Amino acid sequence: MPRLLVALSIASIVFCGAIFGFFYAWVCSTMWGLDQADPRVAIAAMKAMNASVRNAVFFPAFFLTPVVLVLTAAAMRFAGQSLAAFWYLAAAAVYIVFGLFLTMAVNVPMNEVLAVTPVPADIEAAREVWERYSGRWQFWNQVRMIASGIALIFAAFGLTISRPTAPETV
Repeated sequence: MPRLLVALSIASIVFCGAIFGFFYAWVCSTMWGLDQADPRVAIAAMKAMNASVRNAVFFPAFFLTPVVLVLTAAAMRFAGQSLAAFWYLAAAAVYIVFGLFLTMAVNVPMNEVLAVTPVPADIEAAREVWERYSGRWQFWNQVRMIASGIALIFAAFGLTISRPTAPETV
């Protein structure tokens, strides 16, 4: 397989793995930990994390994953590896719909509402705010995690079925 295809395939898997790992960490530790904390602390911490996530380290994994997947699909298709191209394109579609668009349609608006919500001084009022936010946010984050995991599997499948040599000419 030409080096460009190998490099793009590896980049696709790394990018998918990075965003899957990001969403997975929220599922298996961050949100569970916040749910165990004083809700006033949980609200303040979530606000701080949401504000800090828009950075140069997060940007490539979140926004460039579908770009890398589509480039890999195009390169595979151009190299005559249509089946591999299909799996990279399927990975891009899954991530775009259930990772990128879902985030913009659900999680970001929830984060923006939380950002302007004052942290209640009363623990019971804070608990009510946190419980309204956390369960719904976690559900949609789990969808994002599963989708990015599926995208990762699809990209890995695309790599495993790609041919190591150039296609035969007819």
